[in-house]
Amino acid sequence: MEIQKKQTLSETFSIYFDIRMLKILLLGAISGFPWVIIGSSLSLWLKEDGLSRSTIGWAGLIFTVYAFNYLWAPIIDRIKIPWLTNKVGHRRGWIISMQAIILVSLVFWSLINPTANLALVISVGLIIAIASATQDITVDALRIEQIGEHEGKSMQAGAAMAVVGWWTGYKLGGVVALNAAEFFQKAGFENYWQITFLVLGIVIIVCNIGLLFVNEPQPISRTESQRQNDKIIESKLGTSNLLTKVIVLITGTVISPIISFFKKNGFNIAIAILGFVFLFKIGEAFLGRMSVIFYKEIGFTKSDIALYSKGLGWITTVIFTLIGGLFAIRSGVIKAMFVSGILMASTNLLFSLLAWSGKSELLFAIAVIFDDMAAAFATVAFVAFISMLVDRTYTATQYALLASIGTAGRTTLAASSGALVDWLNGDWGIFFIITAIMVIPSLIFLYMIKDKLKLND
Repeated sequence: MEIQKKQTLSETFSIYFDIRMLKILLLGAISGFPWVIIGSSLSLWLKEDGLSRSTIGWAGLIFTVYAFNYLWAPIIDRIKIPWLTNKVGHRRGWIISMQAIILVSLVFWSLINPTANLALVISVGLIIAIASATQDITVDALRIEQIGEHEGKSMQAGAAMAVVGWWTGYKLGGVVALNAAEFFQKAGFENYWQITFLVLGIVIIVCNIGLLFVNEPQPISRTESQRQNDKIIESKLGTSNLLTKVIVLITGTVISPIISFFKKNGFNIAIAILGFVFLFKIGEAFLGRMSVIFYKEIGFTKSDIALYSKGLGWITTVIFTLIGGLFAIRSGVIKAMFVSGILMASTNLLFSLLAWSGKSELLFAIAVIFDDMAAAFATVAFVAFISMLVDRTYTATQYALLASIGTAGRTTLAASSGALVDWLNGDWGIFFIITAIMVIPSLIFLYMIKDKLKLND
């Protein structure tokens, strides 16, 4: 009988030193940075121009596009960018194209006044969101394809590094944005946010330079699998002409990835998976959408928010994401999901204490540390979970489908977060209690399907 020795903690941790993890870290940062632009930066820009909480909350509906990017994910799995694909590869060509759109949008934002042109500001924000959501499709596919299909431990470590990268792009990007805005404001510039957007454009350029060092695996097996599936569809149609070729292209591009997902899991389990993914991070999204407004209202400055929520939060997130990755590797991704869900609900209650106690830097720091710890555990478990569900033949499409359904819960429902605070007459303490309760339904779904899931490992 062969006895397997369990890995020591140091042996498990050594997986993070794989060079592929550094590349995944960069991809995560590229994915997270645009959320700074259309999240906290846009929210504060509108807040400081005198717009209401409800208006800012509803402006967050631009994030809804992340919930629907799976609709055009099949196109990204198939269509190549002219010239760029030949020069830098299929995945990287799409990423660079979307980064260019975001850069142009930032330049445009730097030229307009939000009070006088609110509709235009939101429209440009929507363009940034669409470009970012499109970019995420191919970033996630490229990240998954860095790891072999049956390297389960490496996939979970890769998920942790992707989350570290995402939060690095989001948190450190937020530090840059908030400190730059405060610097230009103190320097006497009335259009300090517009100048800040030009600074953020420089970060976009640096990210594109770094992207060139991420190798892109040749898609021979993926392309061949797609071609074989197309042939099966064509053979079932019986004839071969222009019309059937169009039907084959549409079916193979759009329908086959969905059929593959339901066939692998079974209809009932697949529906339960989608229900869990939709509900899991709603409470976190409600809190996150209004957090910067809450900090501002109880008296914290932009530099305070940058220090505690972004700077300190980034350090906490990096540490606990790596720990969360180790926990997922050693305990299993399902157990990690349960633990992180309970942590998310518990840490949201700390913000209720902060709301009721008033401005307290110590309590602010404690709340941010524990909230980021919970968010780190939850995100790395969630990313690993859906990464291990996808069929490599349709990496971009299936991952985008699962990720966007998760985003749908966070964006469509969380858009009412500002209205909920107003309905509660500004009672932030009760608001944060409600966000804690929101995680419970998702854990019920997970409990129902935990023994029936088929994960790549």
